[in-house]
Amino acid sequence: MYNYLFNLFICLKNAQVANRSFILQPRKNICESFLKIIWKEGFILGYTICDRNLKIIKIFLKYKNNKSSISSIKIVSLSGRRLFYSISEIWSINSNKMFIIFSTQKGLNSITDCKKYKMGGEPYIILY
Repeated sequence: MYNYLFNLFICLKNAQVANRSFILQPRKNICESFLKIIWKEGFILGYTICDRNLKIIKIFLKYKNNKSSISSIKIVSLSGRRLFYSISEIWSINSNKMFIIFSTQKGLNSITDCKKYKMGGEPYIILY
C-alpha cells in the first residue's frame, strides 16, 4: 500500500518540476482516493482511467502563472516512523498554511474532513 502511494507522490513532485501536463500511474484504490481528495481541493485538474489499459490512471496537472499548484510535497509518516494524531492534536494544527491528508478508519480524509467528523489518524502527506 505504501509503495504505490509514495511512488505517486514522487511522480507528482517530479512531473510538476519538469512542467509536464499529465502523468501515467498504476491504478490502485488508495491512489484513486488520494487523487479524489487533491482534485476536490484544486491541486490537480483531474484524472481519468485510460481507455486502452484499465490498470492505468492519467493524471492532469495544474499550473498557475507557469507555477505548479503543488509547491511542496512532504511525506510525514513512513513505515519505520509511524505517527498518529488524535482529534485534539488535529485541531491544534493550522490548516490555512498547509493541507494534510490523513489515513483514518474510514479511508483517506483531508484535515478539514477529520475536523468535521471528529476523527484522528495517521498523516500521510503535507501539501503546500
